Amino acid sequence: MIRVGNASGFYGDRFTAWREMLDDGELDVLTGDYLAELTMLILGRDRMRDPSLGYARTFLRQLENCLGTALERGVKLVTNAGGLNPAGLAAAINALADRLGLTVRVGYVDGDALHRPDALTANAYLGAFGIAACLDGGADVVVTGRVTDASLVVGPAIARYGWTRDDLDALAGATVAGHLIECGAQVTGGNFSFFTELPDGGHRPGFPLAEVHRDGSCVVTKHPGTGGAVTVETVTAQLLYEVGAPAYLGPDVVTRLDTVTLHADGADRVRVTGVRGTPPPATLKVGVNNLGGFRNSMTFVLCGLDIPAKAALVRGQLESAVGKEGLEFTLARTDHPDSADTETASALLHVHLRDGDQARAGRAFSAAAVELALASYPGCTLTTPPGDATPYGVFTAEFVPQDAVPHAAALPDGTRVPIAPPPDTAPPESAAQPDAPAAAPSGHRTRRGPLGELVGARSGDKGGDANLGVWARGDAAYDWLRGWLTVERLAELLPETATLAVERYELPNLRAVNFVIRALLGQGVAASTRFDPQAKALGELLRSRIVDLPILKATA
Repeated sequence: MIRVGNASGFYGDRFTAWREMLDDGELDVLTGDYLAELTMLILGRDRMRDPSLGYARTFLRQLENCLGTALERGVKLVTNAGGLNPAGLAAAINALADRLGLTVRVGYVDGDALHRPDALTANAYLGAFGIAACLDGGADVVVTGRVTDASLVVGPAIARYGWTRDDLDALAGATVAGHLIECGAQVTGGNFSFFTELPDGGHRPGFPLAEVHRDGSCVVTKHPGTGGAVTVETVTAQLLYEVGAPAYLGPDVVTRLDTVTLHADGADRVRVTGVRGTPPPATLKVGVNNLGGFRNSMTFVLCGLDIPAKAALVRGQLESAVGKEGLEFTLARTDHPDSADTETASALLHVHLRDGDQARAGRAFSAAAVELALASYPGCTLTTPPGDATPYGVFTAEFVPQDAVPHAAALPDGTRVPIAPPPDTAPPESAAQPDAPAAAPSGHRTRRGPLGELVGARSGDKGGDANLGVWARGDAAYDWLRGWLTVERLAELLPETATLAVERYELPNLRAVNFVIRALLGQGVAASTRFDPQAKALGELLRSRIVDLPILKATA
């Protein structure tokens, strides 16, 4: 097997994780994922200020503390921290090694950046064969730009086992391994619905590793003595994170998530087997970020009586002051009747303004809000002083032919190796699964309670869309869940989804149902004014809803 660990799930993850993963146990490869759709926007703005930037600078500071250890122990480092400038990060790593008196061989993968004159960034999601070429070329450290997150694990497995593009099942299995550990501690108990059941209560989950075997199967685990837990349920939760249809599209393989089988394999060990792969599509996804304009927000505190009327007064006053265009008002009814203190008696009126004019979205708006302090509703107060507008981005996805992208590996000796696209491709599945039929009476007696007593959930963002995966804690609960939780029922429980296109997929092997909610996040995370802009809490909102729960004989 090859033991591949992860030390970063996003740009800003636990700073000490690289050191901890190297010190706490044996590894062959240590990976770090820094890129998300929002991160590419941040790096794009960095590059506007300084063309030599565009990579995750945090990684360099982390590397300074552990590069020598990795080299001494023969642990390869693979990261997408190169962002928009993998060559720049590779050069910076070489300079760091010189300063530390170390000899390091650095390779990098590029070709993902595409020319879009009107875009801040445009990057294709590359596959894993460029990473494998760098490792085959003797790299100690491999830096990439925009590759799929799972490729950070798939690439080292290709290099270890010599897989070709025909080894679709193995590639699919390694893709699942990569997806499971790419988000760091999320698979070891982080953000877990049942965190109170974890041995340490979820206090400080360790980072994960995957033992990937020649056939693509793997065991997900963590270093002994680290926090959190690896269980079938923590793995299920991460497997459902930010996925869509069971045919999970990738540049090297389409991974059939409905073939994944999970089994407990001892303490903090889950074996993942049975994954099947089919040929990838002929196109690559391209993430495009544009600057959409400027935005600003102010929040009014509305206390006591006449909350709707107070909100209406503020709305009318602000629309008169700055105009209606671009204004959004959200009234959060956080108030409780007959409260004994101000906070629990208050609602919050969030006011957002988006505009192409920085001046209008800036002080002109926020100062107009503050000017109402003595001339509006009784008890008028705001949560912040006036502030300037900030730029926001708009994310869109495009698709280009695989052979139109100059995927290449730059080896440590300076050789540049072109990575050919897959010779065999297939059109992706296009039809969503039909909604579940109306459930027949189950015969179970029922009781009122929160849905989360029987199910866990994990949700997240994909551009302007969101996914919501829900799993049952036992077979009987899943038999009920799959017939009960329809798209129609979801609209009743989460009314904001009622007017949106929603796709529903069943994953029986995981006792799960996954929903893809189109356009819930509008123009993407960076542009969203939703209270939960990345839909991370959507699953927990669903679990909190009070419903008629079946009284089951067993929960497992």
